[in-house]
Amino acid sequence: MLAVSLTAAIVVGLPLGMLVYLTRRRGAAENRPVWWVANLYINVVRSFPFLLLVVFLVPVTRLVYGTTFGTPAATFSLCFVAVAIYARLVEQILREIPPGIGRVARAMGASLPQTVLRFLLPEAVPGLVYALTSATISLLSYSTVLGVVGGGGVGDFALRYGYQEYDYALMYFTIAVILAVVLAIQAAGNRLSIRLDHR
Repeated sequence: MLAVSLTAAIVVGLPLGMLVYLTRRRGAAENRPVWWVANLYINVVRSFPFLLLVVFLVPVTRLVYGTTFGTPAATFSLCFVAVAIYARLVEQILREIPPGIGRVARAMGASLPQTVLRFLLPEAVPGLVYALTSATISLLSYSTVLGVVGGGGVGDFALRYGYQEYDYALMYFTIAVILAVVLAIQAAGNRLSIRLDHR
């Protein structure tokens, strides 16, 4: 679930975040209707309580997968959240880039794609890695909820075989494993982000 949702975050969320950044007011490709639609999607999905979002997407999930239970169906909902979370983080990272970089790119005659690929993205890479780390941890937390709809995963294991079977030692051990994974992800993301930062 985490691998698929992170792939969706990178493949869809990254371009979506860049689209919001570029089409905003006084952006390099200002376009208010496009910005409004993209920004609305991010705000609505991020505002939804996750479990209610899963329920809300039941008709779409059934249409796509033919069922609303199981790991693939649960992952479908997680992808929506992954895209929205990472898109917003990408926009925030791009906003922190000094505006002078964009002006230098335009002064050199760079086109919009060249400005994005050769100026903005290289400058934003450390922040984007750090943002992906934060998104990964959030998605790991969300994935533990998906056991409610038969999504499986570590959270479902802790609930089914720990809490419901009154095996609290197993439940606490599973929680400890999740915490260890979160700390490892955070440490790896921090280290990679620092290594990529050449400023």
